[in-house]
Amino acid sequence: RFPAGGHALKWPQQLRYSPLRPGFTRPGGPRLPTVSPQGKLAIRSPQVASLPKPKDFGGKVVDAVSETMMDKIPMTPQGHVALREEYRRRTAEDRPAIIAAISEARSHGDLSENAEYHAAKEQQSLNEGRIQELESLLALAEVIDTSKLTGSTVKFGATVKIVDEDTEEEKTYMIVGDAEADASAGRISISSPVARAMIGKDIGDSFEVAAPGGARGFEILDVRYV
Repeated sequence: RFPAGGHALKWPQQLRYSPLRPGFTRPGGPRLPTVSPQGKLAIRSPQVASLPKPKDFGGKVVDAVSETMMDKIPMTPQGHVALREEYRRRTAEDRPAIIAAISEARSHGDLSENAEYHAAKEQQSLNEGRIQELESLLALAEVIDTSKLTGSTVKFGATVKIVDEDTEEEKTYMIVGDAEADASAGRISISSPVARAMIGKDIGDSFEVAAPGGARGFEILDVRYV
């Protein structure tokens, strides 16, 4: 299009057309002229998206932009070793055994009514799915040596002793990654409601956790890193 007067508009070099916002912009450049659908000229600044602020992840500041590109999974050394051992067992032992079972079941004849064959194939599917999951977990694992952490503030890797303010029942939990959590063994995930309520708290602080019967209050008695 041509502006009023009929003279061609000379555009600056290295322009980029944005389909999301009609007009031309130059990354990092000054305000550039754009032409509206009605043929009118307007001055428009390049649109720059605001970046999310870094956030505190259990005492460790994480760049939210980097985290969005590829989330790291915090993990204790013990949890990392356990996952590596499971991966070794599933690939080096379970996988060959399942393949042998499928081959044996196939040799029995008609596969459509072969229960052993279908059971082995289902087991193979489950095993391969878990192997893929383990590969992803190990690739994104950020191993944090909790024995080198200090202080009385609750963060990832802390072993926390708490008391129920109503029943006076005492419990001890270690805050670990999602992949290694086991509440029955005293390891709770950092993303669990209890852990999230404790993060950032200190010895002597109280916190509440939402429960089906209403909020329950707890007090932190001790914080250790082992």
